[in-house]
Amino acid sequence: MTIRQRIVLLVVLTFAAIAAIGGYAVVQSRANAAEVRLVTEGVVPSTLASADLMARLKDVQQTVMALVFAPDDNTATQAADTLKAQQAALSQSLQQQQRQASNDTQIKLVQQARQSMANYFGAIEDTRNFKQSGQQEIAAATLFASVAQYQGELEQIVQTLRVEKNRSKDAAIAALNHNLDRTVRTVSGVTLIAAILLSAVGLLLYRQIARPIGQMQTMMTGIAASQDFSQRLPADRKDEIGRSMVAFNAMIEQIQTSSALLRQKTADIQSMLQHMPQGILTVQTGSIIHPEYSAYLSTIFETTDIAGRHVMDVVFSNTNLSADALAQVDAVWGACIDEDAMNFEFNQHLMVGEVEKTMADGRVKVLDLNWSPITDELGNTARMMLCVRDVTELRKLALEASDQRRELEMIGEVLAVRQDKFHDFIIGTLRFVDDNEILIRETAERQIAVVDQLFRNMHTIKGNARTYGLNHLTSVVHEAEQSYDNLRQPQPVIVWDQQQLLAELAAVRAAVTHYARINEVSLGRKGAGQNTPAPDRYVMVDKAQILDTLHRLEHVNTNNLHELIAARDAVRKTLRLLGTETLPHMLSSVTDSLPGLAHELDKAAPLVVFADEGYVMPAHAGYLLKNVFMHLMRNALDHGLEAPDTRLAVGKPATGTLAVGVTVQGGKLHITLEDDGRGLALGKIKEIAAHKGLIAPDTRLNDDETANLVFLPGFSTAQSVTEISGRGVGMDAVRDFIKREHGDIAIRFTDQAEGAPFRQFATVVTLPESFVVQIDAPLARPPERESVPV
Repeated sequence: MTIRQRIVLLVVLTFAAIAAIGGYAVVQSRANAAEVRLVTEGVVPSTLASADLMARLKDVQQTVMALVFAPDDNTATQAADTLKAQQAALSQSLQQQQRQASNDTQIKLVQQARQSMANYFGAIEDTRNFKQSGQQEIAAATLFASVAQYQGELEQIVQTLRVEKNRSKDAAIAALNHNLDRTVRTVSGVTLIAAILLSAVGLLLYRQIARPIGQMQTMMTGIAASQDFSQRLPADRKDEIGRSMVAFNAMIEQIQTSSALLRQKTADIQSMLQHMPQGILTVQTGSIIHPEYSAYLSTIFETTDIAGRHVMDVVFSNTNLSADALAQVDAVWGACIDEDAMNFEFNQHLMVGEVEKTMADGRVKVLDLNWSPITDELGNTARMMLCVRDVTELRKLALEASDQRRELEMIGEVLAVRQDKFHDFIIGTLRFVDDNEILIRETAERQIAVVDQLFRNMHTIKGNARTYGLNHLTSVVHEAEQSYDNLRQPQPVIVWDQQQLLAELAAVRAAVTHYARINEVSLGRKGAGQNTPAPDRYVMVDKAQILDTLHRLEHVNTNNLHELIAARDAVRKTLRLLGTETLPHMLSSVTDSLPGLAHELDKAAPLVVFADEGYVMPAHAGYLLKNVFMHLMRNALDHGLEAPDTRLAVGKPATGTLAVGVTVQGGKLHITLEDDGRGLALGKIKEIAAHKGLIAPDTRLNDDETANLVFLPGFSTAQSVTEISGRGVGMDAVRDFIKREHGDIAIRFTDQAEGAPFRQFATVVTLPESFVVQIDAPLARPPERESVPV
């Protein structure tokens, strides 16, 4: 039998033993799991539910007492309603007990309990009738007579059922423990027997294999130590060990052949070093360049005086590296050469990959450097190899390609935005930039109110740019926003410098202008587009709506009053639609940006539900509502909605929902935004406000006052500053935008959990009634015109 066959036999025996043990364990585990499931999902819950019946009976008793001795009809009615709910709950609990009954005794007890409960609630109903008819004494007598009797009977039956359930539970648990103990003993015994048998077989196999291999190893070591490749191992065995000896002898013959090839390859390498178009040198102890280097190195450095010189003088002199960087590079050679190869890995971050070297005639070459260690047999770095490439022209081409690629990316970003929306964005952005420029020029020193206004404007520009996917503009705006953020701090790290701030603002303006130039010049999309009418002379309306209205007017039966009224209503609706948009259409650019933001946050794209109740918005409201809901919806997605895993863990769908509602009350437009996240983190809000110095740490606030802290300038619950959030701006900017239009914004709690750490809420935006049009409202008529009856 060969070694392979013996090993296969051992593996088969091992697998068979494991399979037998595992199979038995699986069968027993399934049986035990079924019993555990029966106990945990059937017996134990049923027992606990039977105990809960007593508590329900107590609740019914208290409600009956409240009904009989109610001081007024209102209290009695409330008690009667509560009693009905308790009766239904008690009946449902008895039905559950009957479904979970495990024997005839339990079934009979449940049936008796249902009959007794019917009598019990019948007596209660009689008592309630006496109470309603004004016979208070009879009602009280009935309570302490019939009702009390049936209650005692029902409690006795329930108590008996509870005892029977406990007995069944104890019996089921005892049976389960017995089966588990038997399974453990059986598996342990079989495993011990299998381990003894397999150990014996393995020991026998080891003795048949280890000894021959040890002898072969000794002979191989002797050949390797003497380097006498003329020796051969005696291959007198017919098994795998014998074949290994034959293979080793063949390897020795191959080594003899390879030695000759190695000498030839060494000569070839020397030839390559002389002719390859790349600079290669090696650095030895003392940072000295080894005499053997590639000939092309002289072309790169424009000198032949290379060998034996210090590598810092040849490679790194007259470069763009600072004195500190040069010192670090110089230290690398001593830290790596003649040291463990691990030092190379430790110091690799100090090995610059590219330098700009000024030549003798003033030309600047860009050199790409590639470092590699040359190790000896002890694992130490004997020398370091440095590959040098002249990539000057390559970098110029790469820079040109990068500019072209950036231009193409910006064209793609512009094309992704509808022409009229892009036009509105450019106009609105330049308006914010102009406002910031005026504020900067009119302010000689730092004023926190001015800085806050500058920051809000720039943050809005960035949010709108991200909404439309203008990534290059977002990056430029983010840099300018950073300066404003520094100036907003209680102790700013920078000073108010008008010239610097104007320069940063000019960079933003240049980026916006660049996008506008691409839109108008490169793409030929001037203005708001041919399909977008001038707002001062024309209004937008659905063509299908006009055609339908004309059709109604042309075919109306003038002798039919109902048809005339319907035609009038159709015309009225069409006229009210002139110059308006539905809220979903007006906010489409905001909702379209949510999937991309959700992807950045590793969240599912939310479902946005609009309930506009038949209201539409005039065109002039679009600019404000887009800016406001850009902030609100992004905040809801970033801070409100949880990650999919978190939502699924608490029984919510992975996709969150944003609900937008529209109402008009008291001559005001109210737009609400709600999300189905975990709610407003009131404790965290107060903690952050205290940390930022917005309130004193010991300030006592109710939930409404705590919620209003989010509108304070500089407040943010984000953990870190990103391009999405964390700048401490948002809700205060939203309130500022709304107040400019004589509106307001507030947080309204939608639950009754006062004092809870998280509370569900709705954000309510209130605007003047001029921001909304109700399609079905009566048309306003001039006062001098009279209504003509039909």
